[in-house]
Amino acid sequence: MGSLLIITGTMGAGKTTVLGEASDILLSRQIPHAAIDLDALGLRHLPPGGANDAVMYRNLQSVCLNYTSIGVVRFLLARAIEDRAELELCLGIFSAANTVVCRLTASVETMQQRVKMRETGISQHEYVARARIFNTILDRAHLEDFRVTSENRSVSDVAREMLVKAEWMAD
Repeated sequence: MGSLLIITGTMGAGKTTVLGEASDILLSRQIPHAAIDLDALGLRHLPPGGANDAVMYRNLQSVCLNYTSIGVVRFLLARAIEDRAELELCLGIFSAANTVVCRLTASVETMQQRVKMRETGISQHEYVARARIFNTILDRAHLEDFRVTSENRSVSDVAREMLVKAEWMAD
């Protein structure tokens, strides 16, 4: 059994960026782990009525089996998890003895600005608007064990604070 640190938050909170930095920090300290961007495992184009998230979670299950087969016991997972059922699905896949959920936060305006800069295509307006809506959904769900703000901070500071609060490393 291992440890799972789930990094959640709305679009523009910094999940993927902090995932990468946290992985780099752990690597610099020679702490074995796997870093998984769940959204990247779910990139697809399916016809209406397609499998949607089911494929993404099957991919996650395969990736986890591959990592555990080589001895990985610590997992970082980035995903905007919006309800208890989705959290339970993740927990079932990992079977981790120790799971911690960190929600990254920033002001809605900051998150919308980040999304606007990142998403320059035809869905930009939809994604920018979704940041506010999704933030409300996550507030109601309250799935996190703790929060870390990414507002006006370096990604290294955010990642370090998250890893310390999750007890993956000392301060």
